[in-house]
Amino acid sequence: MRDERHTLPAEMGMLNATALQQMLRRVDKAYRAFYQGQRGAPRFKSIAYRHGDGCQLAGNHLYLQHVGNLRVKLHRPIPDDATIKQVVIKRGVGKWYVCLELALPDPEPVVHRGPAVGVDVGLHSLLALSDGTLIDNPRWLRGSLAKLRTAQRRLSRRKKYGSGWRKAARQVAKLQAHVANQRRDFWHKTTTDLARKYSLIAVEDLKLSFMTRNGNLSLSAHDASLGMFRRMLDYKVENTGSQVVGVSPRNTSQACSGCGVIVAKSLNVRVHRCPDCGVELDRDVNAARNILALGLSVRASTYPVGDCVALEAPPL
Repeated sequence: MRDERHTLPAEMGMLNATALQQMLRRVDKAYRAFYQGQRGAPRFKSIAYRHGDGCQLAGNHLYLQHVGNLRVKLHRPIPDDATIKQVVIKRGVGKWYVCLELALPDPEPVVHRGPAVGVDVGLHSLLALSDGTLIDNPRWLRGSLAKLRTAQRRLSRRKKYGSGWRKAARQVAKLQAHVANQRRDFWHKTTTDLARKYSLIAVEDLKLSFMTRNGNLSLSAHDASLGMFRRMLDYKVENTGSQVVGVSPRNTSQACSGCGVIVAKSLNVRVHRCPDCGVELDRDVNAARNILALGLSVRASTYPVGDCVALEAPPL
């Protein structure tokens, strides 16, 4: 068997052996997922070096074997009882980032004693809560769309891979990163707030692909990134003792939260008015109340009486 080591650049010898092993594992994992139909074909991305050993963190300095001391700005304090398992160094848009994978002792079980809430997601109001709270859609991409289109036109006029093209490409990437950071920051703060306030959070088990395939909704759906909301919420409740309950979206927008009768209405009708019981409130809040009722019916047997109390939404 041919020894390929002598055909590699000499600089490869400076890398930690574990970094190369981890990179091969990532490639293998990506292709396995692709061949099993779980993900798309792997794409080449920016280089990431993984170190399982040879790294130490002291204050705001990170030591890496064969690299030396790096000054870092910590996003959050590192717990005293944490052990660094892996360090990933990668280049973003004009910046270098260090991602630390930590091993921590199992946390003490937490019991959340807050109320329950139903959450309806959408594109008009990004979130509607069963207590009447409406969270507007910030529409991050639309706010930067004019600048982004100008930058993309400038890029298309440049000779590919020339100095002007590279400068224009960096400007496009910078604008795209700004929008992505706005979106990620919003969802981090929103999901953290929900996980801290409520002991049970009922949400719809939506298949969001229908939004992205709709020509009229595609841009807004991608901009809202509702899938990011659910992913963040699912892991954040683990630290607060709260629970996320998924319910069927069937008729949550059409059924009356007061009496249960079906009140058909199109998407442009923003107010729910029930001809039977007289309930009148925002259609998204009405849906959130229905979602809460479904969530409580799923988890009622696991909650002592009084732990989860549906909050009333004021009428319009």
